[in-house]
Amino acid sequence: MNAASPRIPIVNVEAQHQKLRPEILRALRDVFDSRAYVQGPHVQVFETAFASEHGAAHAAGCSNGTAALSLALEAAGVGPGDEVITTSYTFVATAESILHLGATPVFVDIEPGTYNMDPRLVRQAVTQRTKAIVPVHLYGTPCAMDELREIANENDVVIVEDCAQAHLAKFEGQAVGTFGRAGSFSFYPGKNLGACGDAGMVVSEDENTISRVKKLLDHGRETKYLHDIVGYNRRMDAMQAAILGVKLRYLEEWTSRRRENAEAYDSRLKPAGFQVIEPPDNTEPVYHLYVVQVDNREETTEALASNGIGFGIHYPTPLHLQPSMSELGYKAGSLPVTEAVAGRILSLPMCAELSQGQIDRVCDVFVGVARP
Repeated sequence: MNAASPRIPIVNVEAQHQKLRPEILRALRDVFDSRAYVQGPHVQVFETAFASEHGAAHAAGCSNGTAALSLALEAAGVGPGDEVITTSYTFVATAESILHLGATPVFVDIEPGTYNMDPRLVRQAVTQRTKAIVPVHLYGTPCAMDELREIANENDVVIVEDCAQAHLAKFEGQAVGTFGRAGSFSFYPGKNLGACGDAGMVVSEDENTISRVKKLLDHGRETKYLHDIVGYNRRMDAMQAAILGVKLRYLEEWTSRRRENAEAYDSRLKPAGFQVIEPPDNTEPVYHLYVVQVDNREETTEALASNGIGFGIHYPTPLHLQPSMSELGYKAGSLPVTEAVAGRILSLPMCAELSQGQIDRVCDVFVGVARP
């Protein structure tokens, strides 16, 4: 690594926080002085702002993205004995949220260009036990929600969207998270909208769904000492809500920068023959990650690391091949597109703070060693 070349992280949270430090500290001081540290007015303000930004009628802040998906599924009626169709090519939390409710995830293969679940295979996977479909808008690329909604309507099943990587992403002009019964979001620090800790959100057009989510996340109660259902402690921290409220004001700007950065990468890598994300024309992706396929991943990652360039592999082992999912009965070869992609994908640096010069440096190193 050239000593004169500073490291390029895969996501530069430090640069983001340095810019927003005065605003964030003011917001935290307001929470500190209010003594309303769990839920309360700061969470309510953020819920309203986030719902408005996504064109959703209602929102419920909670402790993290996994809790958000699990709560949304439970509020939609998913429980023991049910089947939930989803993708194996995602973070493990998607399947965990289903399994925690006693339901069974049914994995379908993905489309090779979008990395999202193939609607044709979703249709084939529906059975009498199917209760829900969980589309995962992976890397910030919206799923084919028109086809998935048609399948759900024809079979009387609910859609609960996993939008953990897709803040502000749109399908045919409509924000993800608003197509089904509910949508769940994660605010893990590295997300497009990230907390300084953990937090999550459920959005819905259905007031009853959000009312049930809010009851479930706060010990099953509507008043302090009356608990009419068995719930959990999955409440949102007010400090995180305040931080996220500051950041939300910049999310549109950051999203535009991510799209510009993706175009810059595409202009270098696509002519060189590399397979990159191919968002459909009727979508507005948000590039939580910039993913490219390579034939020599180990050699490429070694070159990136030696040149001080951050990278990731999202995700090397699909869920159907994880040891924790072995009881579901899937074997190698069950989902051929997913398995082929998992052996080739590589995530390059992507964030709003990434400069053109940094992109050029990443591409120079990458193209110098990687094979399509």
